[in-house]
Amino acid sequence: MKCKKCGCDTLIKNDDWYKCANCGAEIFDTEVQLGDITSPTKEVESLENNHHTAAADEDVNNEPEPEKERSKLRDAIDFCIPIVIAIIAAMILKTFVFANAVVPTGSMKNTIEEKDRIIASRIAYRNEDPQRYDVIILKYPDDETQCFVKRIIGLPGETVEIVNGIVYVTKTDGEKIQLDDSFVTNCVPSGDYGPFSVPADSYFVMGDNRNTSWDSRFWDNKYVHKDKILGKVKFKYYPHFSIIE
Repeated sequence: MKCKKCGCDTLIKNDDWYKCANCGAEIFDTEVQLGDITSPTKEVESLENNHHTAAADEDVNNEPEPEKERSKLRDAIDFCIPIVIAIIAAMILKTFVFANAVVPTGSMKNTIEEKDRIIASRIAYRNEDPQRYDVIILKYPDDETQCFVKRIIGLPGETVEIVNGIVYVTKTDGEKIQLDDSFVTNCVPSGDYGPFSVPADSYFVMGDNRNTSWDSRFWDNKYVHKDKILGKVKFKYYPHFSIIE
């Protein structure tokens, strides 16, 4: 035992006390016990030790188990959030940006084959008007629950006439032109139709497979209003990819 005041290790014992030979400081003998009575210093040390032990036990008991820290509900939420975000993003794109369709007939051969899957841009005409020869997805004027894919032939204010299968258009400036038919199916178009006067904000449409296409020539409501155009077809992606022009 050393003197707590000067550090001297020479202590002179006198009953329950020690006296430092160097500085004369007196130190109580903490090892003394009288029956069941412990010295005050030992009592304090015992209480402090018990307190620290109890606090440590409490910390151990209250420490959360790593496996239970995240509840099953939280895990399920974390798993579902990316899926929900992806679904919402896909719905937004499908509703406001792209239109996806499967073509059920061969009315647009050979540009689009039966069962081809196509993508159209819904925003293509946000800042510009549809142009001649654009391939579009439209609401069928005689039954708007159905959607068709056709090519724009006549523009607003023009007159369309088909003679022996050849399409002629009289433009708004009075010029009469014969339309390009390089995209028409490898057959000889036939039939005489028209003339058809295209109203404002409307379009006259035909299929590329001219002899078998159900289009503006035969509809009761022959013209497609601009508001009924769902999008401009950009490409087909199944079973083969190709750009639609």
